[in-house]
Amino acid sequence: MEILRNDDDLVGEMMKMIETVGSYMGFRRTQRKECLKLVRRLKLLLPLLEEIKEMNQSIPTRALQSFVILNKSLLSAKKLLKHCNFGSKIFLAMESDAVMSRFHCVYDKLNEALDGLMYQELGISEEVQEQIDLLRKQLQGAKRRTDTLDIELAMDMMVIFSKNDERNADIVILERLAKKLDLSSVGDLEIETVAVRKLVKERGTTKHVESTEQIVDLLRKFKQVAGFDEVNHNSKVLEESPSLRCLERCRSMLIPHEFLCPISLEIMTDPVIIATGQTYERESIQKWLNSNHRTCPKTGETLSHLAVAPNFALRNLILQWCEKNNFELPKRESFSIAENQNAFLDEVSLLVQNMSSSQLSTQSQAVEKIRMLSKENPENRILIANCGAIPPLVKLLYSPNWKVREHSVTALLNLSLDEANKRLIAREGAIPAVIEVLQNGTDEARENSAATLFSLSMLNENKVMIGSLKGIPPLVKLLKNGTVRGKKDAATALFNLSLNQSNKTRAIKAGIIEPLLHLLKEKSLGMVDEALSILSILAKQPEGQSGIGQLSVIETLVGFVKDGTPKNKECATAVLLELGLSNSCLILAALQYGVYEHLVELSRCGTSRAQRKANALLQQMSKCEHIL
Repeated sequence: MEILRNDDDLVGEMMKMIETVGSYMGFRRTQRKECLKLVRRLKLLLPLLEEIKEMNQSIPTRALQSFVILNKSLLSAKKLLKHCNFGSKIFLAMESDAVMSRFHCVYDKLNEALDGLMYQELGISEEVQEQIDLLRKQLQGAKRRTDTLDIELAMDMMVIFSKNDERNADIVILERLAKKLDLSSVGDLEIETVAVRKLVKERGTTKHVESTEQIVDLLRKFKQVAGFDEVNHNSKVLEESPSLRCLERCRSMLIPHEFLCPISLEIMTDPVIIATGQTYERESIQKWLNSNHRTCPKTGETLSHLAVAPNFALRNLILQWCEKNNFELPKRESFSIAENQNAFLDEVSLLVQNMSSSQLSTQSQAVEKIRMLSKENPENRILIANCGAIPPLVKLLYSPNWKVREHSVTALLNLSLDEANKRLIAREGAIPAVIEVLQNGTDEARENSAATLFSLSMLNENKVMIGSLKGIPPLVKLLKNGTVRGKKDAATALFNLSLNQSNKTRAIKAGIIEPLLHLLKEKSLGMVDEALSILSILAKQPEGQSGIGQLSVIETLVGFVKDGTPKNKECATAVLLELGLSNSCLILAALQYGVYEHLVELSRCGTSRAQRKANALLQQMSKCEHIL
């Protein structure tokens, strides 16, 4: 009877956990789809557990171990889902890859438990067996997020955390990121403040100082955009927390997530690369392969071969980090850092050589591997560039095979995340080649080409070069006719390029105003603020004023000042101000459309920038009335 009671406790505990996670309703947007899928899959276990409980008999000893493993996997799933439901949205976005790895680790544990179920010994009905088989298929088919989404998030984060003051002021990117993370309203920001405070307290002096400061700083920026007044909302200033003051005195001991094995979630002592380019601890992946698995645990892709290769570059970084942070690795065979790096350089050098092969298949495999390695970590991007990978990547942008072009432009996008590489890529003549792919490529190739031009344009000299090499017209074309993702990439690049004076004229001549005005009407695309932000820059140009200063446009702008979001109001007021500074007739038109009382309200209750713009516009209106 004692065994029966323990079995009942185990089954009841698992049912209660599934019920608990099913009640979670606030999953963060960056992991929402994956969370909801996991919850649905866990609920498929309920008929099995209910049937076991109704049998009123002990679980056979041979099958009990599978239920113990299943219980552990459910505990991991509950912890992960709780983290995604209540954790900091900013932190979850920053650590999205690590969080996705945790999902796949949960899937692996569930599969392991379900593989060991003994249907006949347990007396499970055929109907429940079919449901469990469906669950196993779903777990095996679970896929990792696409490169495109990861790149978009990485690009937004890169802009926000850039030390370049010009890019830090990029309200378009900040607003887009706030919308992605559902941090646009005061209520959402209050909840996030509580989550960040908890995160700071939990991390204390044992986690990364820099990443914690970035989270706090980004939350502060979101509050500024939303016009959040911490004093009026009784919010304690994060910077005054004792934990954060301690962070300034102590360096981090948080293990970087790229050092953790996606299977065991422990620091890797012997990292190896498998056929898909993913890295795992040798012991963990070997157990996976020895269990007759022929897919990559992280991506779900079928492996073309089962060989593994040491990831010497990552091993080198892990050893350096351990030495710097006084972290002791488990005892294993020591490696020479110099030998490790040389081995990795030899591997990349071979790939660079293969990219120049006359065989298309060899070229394609090499450039795809470079693409994956360049995505892994910052050190890889430096080493790959030092091995001379950029020149052949640029040549492959002209390949007759569009898949090769797509891999090449994406690899260059990854490499361009390094500041020094931006100059190297431009120096090797990549910009005209990227522009050519932007003009004639597939949808994905065009999107990644636009993102590459945006990344390169963060250097002022590259802004000029992209403009002079006629990169703006195809970006305008993508803004007009591209996919939603393509339009957003084009808008981001065009905003950045338009910060250069000569590029403003080029953008206007390329016809940018028409698609921007169209975006104001197509609110479903969610790009009103991007369009308004670019228009506020172009409105300073005489050519831009003639295109934007139409009565229908003035009416639309006034409409946003009246009924738009706080950001809509701010951006629309900025455009009206620029137009009104050079043409008092447009100010009078705005007055006739009823903008005055809304400007007065905005000057009192808008965001800080909106208040400044509204007050300036009201002063300009006062001058016009005086003249009349």
